[in-house]
Amino acid sequence: MKRIVFLILICLSFSKISAQEGFKLGLQAGLPVGDFNERIGVVIGADTGYMWAPNKTFDLGIKAGFIHGFSEEFREGTILEDLPSFQFLPLAGSVRIWPGKTFSFGADVGQALGLNKGNDGGFYLRPQVGFQVGPQSEVNFSYTSIDVNDEKWNTITLAYVYTFLSARHFR
Repeated sequence: MKRIVFLILICLSFSKISAQEGFKLGLQAGLPVGDFNERIGVVIGADTGYMWAPNKTFDLGIKAGFIHGFSEEFREGTILEDLPSFQFLPLAGSVRIWPGKTFSFGADVGQALGLNKGNDGGFYLRPQVGFQVGPQSEVNFSYTSIDVNDEKWNTITLAYVYTFLSARHFR
């Protein structure tokens, strides 16, 4: 996995810079599905990254983020147990394909580092579909999967992403 991320970064460093590139900041909220459904109630997160647009059809980039899963309280009879929250720091390469001016699909692929006790993190995959809602903003729907020890962290999220255009765009 480290070799793949390294190769992506090298390829990106030689890509042609265009007017559509820029820093991206995204905020997301979602719900867990699968293995963590009964332990986690709500998920929030934030992403930041930089996307290059070699042409009008696709974007390539790098991203880093933070994901926090708020724990549920578990009650069995008269015993109340607070379950632990989960936090991740995903580091990923990104690709977006734009078949139209306002619609995109793609994925983030990389490694999610576990930040809480007993959480080693793991392989990170986040396929998504985006809809542009303004000249510099989009709303996207995504499915996040992280391999955590012997379980899968799966969530469905809704995100708002804002692009700060590069200085080249304004020249």
